[in-house]
Amino acid sequence: MTPEQLSAAIRAALVSAVDAGDLTVDVPTAVRVERPRNRDHGDWSTNVALQLAKDAGTSPRDLATTLAARVEGMPGVHSVDVAGPGFLNITLDAASAGELARSVVEAGPAYGHGTSERGRVVNLEFISANPTGPIHIGHTRWAALGDAMRRLLAATGAQVAAEYYINDSGAQMEKFGASVLARAAGREPPEDGYPGEYVADRAAEVLEQRPDLLDLDPPEALVVARDLGYAAQLAAIRRTLDGFGVHFDVWFSERSLHATGAVEEAVERLREQGHVFDAEGAVWLRTTDFGDDKDRVLIRADGQPTYFAADAAYYLSKKDRGFDEKVYLLGADHHGYINRLKAIAAAAGDDPEHNIEVKIGQLIDIAGRRMGKRLGNAIYLDELLEWIGSDAVRYSLARYPADSPLSLDGEELRKRTNDNPVCCAPTDSTHRSCPTPRRPPSSPSWVTSPGWSPSRPTSSSRTALRATWRSSPDGSTSGTTPAACARRARMRR
Repeated sequence: MTPEQLSAAIRAALVSAVDAGDLTVDVPTAVRVERPRNRDHGDWSTNVALQLAKDAGTSPRDLATTLAARVEGMPGVHSVDVAGPGFLNITLDAASAGELARSVVEAGPAYGHGTSERGRVVNLEFISANPTGPIHIGHTRWAALGDAMRRLLAATGAQVAAEYYINDSGAQMEKFGASVLARAAGREPPEDGYPGEYVADRAAEVLEQRPDLLDLDPPEALVVARDLGYAAQLAAIRRTLDGFGVHFDVWFSERSLHATGAVEEAVERLREQGHVFDAEGAVWLRTTDFGDDKDRVLIRADGQPTYFAADAAYYLSKKDRGFDEKVYLLGADHHGYINRLKAIAAAAGDDPEHNIEVKIGQLIDIAGRRMGKRLGNAIYLDELLEWIGSDAVRYSLARYPADSPLSLDGEELRKRTNDNPVCCAPTDSTHRSCPTPRRPPSSPSWVTSPGWSPSRPTSSSRTALRATWRSSPDGSTSGTTPAACARRARMRR
């Protein structure tokens, strides 16, 4: 019996009691069940009697006793105890739990999948770091959480595309090119360039492709160093993310928006909607009509498009590609983007409360150290993977809300103790930091052997294992499954 099934059974008991005249109360649409803190108190507990007693005109214990008599006789329930002021502690029978274990093994990777989000078409953009250096720990937070969101949406039936927006246009790319060229010539990067050791690796790769780099005229050499260094760095980013288990369906180049005329086209489309105006020699989008704190420049007085114009073109590209929902997962320094991106959506004729969602991830550090590519002291994902392991990194980042700052201690995550939460999490790389992984066997003999009975596994360890499996069927109320997480995401929107 899954938590969702148990919740439905308790609700059915309430309906039955009301129909029989034993209770007079409005039955809730759902009944919440939770794990008791003490395993001796059963498999599941509910406080529904305490919630409804006042409206029912009776004491919580009396209401709980009425419910207990009805729930205890239901298939799959071994016993129901009334505890404290009116809690119901429910123990499932071994056959019910064992049968669920069989279904888990038989379903394999498909266990927990469902169709609750079918019909949603989602573009999920995350990381989108400048291709001016490796993926560092700040990007890694959205890599872990963004990929988890992609998997949850896909597991619950949504059509979702994971997209990486390559910020390959603008001043930072020029500074990166100048840094690569300087390293190729044996010089230190410019003061406002990139000092990381990886720049020397990119320079070596560029020289391997263009041994004549330093013989070129300086302007041409800068372009070659920038473009070849960019291609090499982007390839390195993709290799790193592959090693982290994060894969993108679309790699979208900002340059392509400018090269194809999409930016100019976007300005004209927004003008046709009536939201673009000219002032002070520049072209503006009247974003204040949609809650932004000031109107935004699209085309400067010198004729150059702004980053905001590229953002507008990029949003319209997603719209034109058929994505009804556009989700942006942005860094901590992007709070100002929320209103302006929603204003773009509204100006394009979309509903900013439905068609776009912008989430901001807070900063992350290692043991309190401030880091960055341009500070030259960033900790990169490749180093984390070698140091801690892929699954341990993902688990450590995914278990905390993205909107809270996070400090990790790598040495703590490597400790071989049960105080290390990674040791208690059944991950593929648990073995790197803990002595005994707690991943259940892929095909337990007590499930697959001939003549197996669902009531056989009764030892305390197997009971605990069944309890873990019961916590994650599709649609359960445990809050850890694809369907449950997707439901919470919908409620927050």
